[in-house]
Amino acid sequence: MRTVPIISIVMSFDPDRVRTITFDSYSTLVDVDAAEAALADRVDDPEPVSKLWRARSLEYTFVANHIDAYQPFYEMNRDALQYALDAYDVDITRNERDEILAVYHELDVFDDVRGGIDRLRDAGYECYVVSNGDPEMLASMVDHADIGDLIEDTISADEIRTFKPDAELYRHAAGRTGTPIDEIAHVTAGWFDVMGARHARMQAVWVDRNGSPWEPFDGEPDLTVETLDEVADALGV
Repeated sequence: MRTVPIISIVMSFDPDRVRTITFDSYSTLVDVDAAEAALADRVDDPEPVSKLWRARSLEYTFVANHIDAYQPFYEMNRDALQYALDAYDVDITRNERDEILAVYHELDVFDDVRGGIDRLRDAGYECYVVSNGDPEMLASMVDHADIGDLIEDTISADEIRTFKPDAELYRHAAGRTGTPIDEIAHVTAGWFDVMGARHARMQAVWVDRNGSPWEPFDGEPDLTVETLDEVADALGV
């Protein structure tokens, strides 16, 4: 367990360039660990099943981008959950599986999210969600997290049928926000999302809530923070 708080680490972050801020959804704004709690009611050892479920869900999106096998993220997530259950010989009904999957419509928001985004909005920054989640998932996430008054809009991979970290999704997001791509700061807990945003020429802010090591290839985030309040601090608001 971490014994000292993470201090924001400014790498190459240029606050003067930022006009618009985009946020990832899962693990950035809302806590996907609730999925493990949903598994706990039906699985003797839910932790490894949950980890494999999450890993496979992301891997499926990576592969889908390269073999033209897009399907909405909720379906990707369902298939990944089924694989994880099968891998650990968990025998439950399809209805039970779908009840576990439905937790993605009711994930808890992190404590710092509303206050952090509120500060950014008050300072004049437009804030959007850019996510692999399909539109229905994002609508329920925004509603359950009670951040609809803070977010300009949600931008889904489903709109162009391409998942992160493909540069096309970040370019699409820039077009939807009406902001030059190099004037957007993308805030995310996903390492691959940081790399995708930077490759597309956004500034990338990594939300490292757990004191994790950074990936040892392809450069570093422009800014590393523990909370969204530190994003506001870095922008001087």
